[in-house]
Amino acid sequence: MKIVSLKIDDSIFGETEKILSEIKKPRNRYINDAIEYYNRIQKRALIEKKLKKESDLVKADSMEVLKDFEEIDYVG
Repeated sequence: MKIVSLKIDDSIFGETEKILSEIKKPRNRYINDAIEYYNRIQKRALIEKKLKKESDLVKADSMEVLKDFEEIDYVG
């Protein structure tokens, strides 16, 4: 486990402390869970971005192939 020092906005810290007192969860666990959740969201966003980029690359080729097939149908 790594030790990290954080600077947290006062309003976020206050809200977090209020929530922690209600849910009876240790601050450290709460922050770890929050970072893990945010990491999952960011990983998903990165994958979506990569898939969109790759999809755009394939799209042009797919349209070209479709055009070629359409021309074959008209010749026959």
